[in-house]
Amino acid sequence: MNMKNATAHSGRLLLALYFFLPGIMKFMDWDRHVQLMETHGMVLAPYLLGLAGVIQVVTSLSLFINRHVAICALTLAVMTLVINVNLHDFWNIYEGVDVKHETQNFVKNLAIFAGLLVLAANAMGTPPQDNAH
Repeated sequence: MNMKNATAHSGRLLLALYFFLPGIMKFMDWDRHVQLMETHGMVLAPYLLGLAGVIQVVTSLSLFINRHVAICALTLAVMTLVINVNLHDFWNIYEGVDVKHETQNFVKNLAIFAGLLVLAANAMGTPPQDNAH
């Protein structure tokens, strides 16, 4: 395996792990996650939490086995943006929520979003060459 393939596989596996563990934790610490969502004003929190958990577990397992990578990465990218805007909304003030911590999570999630876009793009194949210089 060459260096390019090794780094691509490592990145895919680490992103899969990043979503798999929190996906499992959503079910293991259900009440805390529902409460967090409700604190941020999300409606239908239990249903959305279940959906998010299932999406995270299923897509991460698919990434682990290197199947449907582009679709899974794009699905997780969209979910990451939705979570970011709704749960790491540092511009809103909530009792007991640390603005600095939410700002850090928001920026971190933008980096995760970017990594998912790169993963999806790589899974789709080589992009066309831009001849403009």
